[in-house]
Amino acid sequence: SNLWKWRQKKKINMKSFMYGLKRGFPIFLGYLPVSFTFGFMAVSGGIPVWAAVLISLTNVTSAGQFAGTNLIFASAGYLEIALTTFVINLRYSLMSLSLSQKIRPDIPIWKRLILSFCITDETFVMASMEPGQIGAGFFGGLITLPFIGWVLGTFLGGTISTLLPAELQSAMGIGLYAMFIALIVPAAREKKNVCFVVLLAVLCSCIIRYVPGLNHISSGFRVILSTIIAAGIGARLFPEPISDAGDTPPESEV
Repeated sequence: SNLWKWRQKKKINMKSFMYGLKRGFPIFLGYLPVSFTFGFMAVSGGIPVWAAVLISLTNVTSAGQFAGTNLIFASAGYLEIALTTFVINLRYSLMSLSLSQKIRPDIPIWKRLILSFCITDETFVMASMEPGQIGAGFFGGLITLPFIGWVLGTFLGGTISTLLPAELQSAMGIGLYAMFIALIVPAAREKKNVCFVVLLAVLCSCIIRYVPGLNHISSGFRVILSTIIAAGIGARLFPEPISDAGDTPPESEV
């Protein structure tokens, strides 16, 4: 009986993992050109290919990696690089807190720590859009291909950095923004409350960016403040009941 239950659980885990892979494939395609650009830029600036790949292996953050690499090129100190990347990546703490309410409560802490390593803007949006609670199998599948795409793109960009013209290198940076818009727009069109929160976040970001007295706030803190304000107002105006675990579709189980 225990063996049968174990096999059934493994079968559900594999099904959820494969579903997560399917959901993460568009992110994989979007990460390839952006990480390619990072590898291209890093190696062109004098960083060895292995070091650029190591940066992508241990970070998985586009804005943080580009900013940190530019500071390295500018001969900035360790403290300046650490503080800059810390501020830029602060938004991931908010995403982690949000997803901690979304994932199944029976996931052990060691699995949560592993899965949290690859929380990005795109994987966060994709996981948040899943109905009901999500499990380790689904989220593990969701982050696998994006992680591979990020590292693979960095390697490819670094190894052929001398073969592409500068115009093509700069044009590749638009890929991530186009993919993120493609994730947000369908949800905003389907639900008015999502559209409201998105527009409110854009408005808050513009106010902080252009209003005198506020425009000195860094881009990292600007994202955090805009997110907190928009999400807080959205949660107040459009509260949603917490789904029971029994309402979770089969694809999102453990």
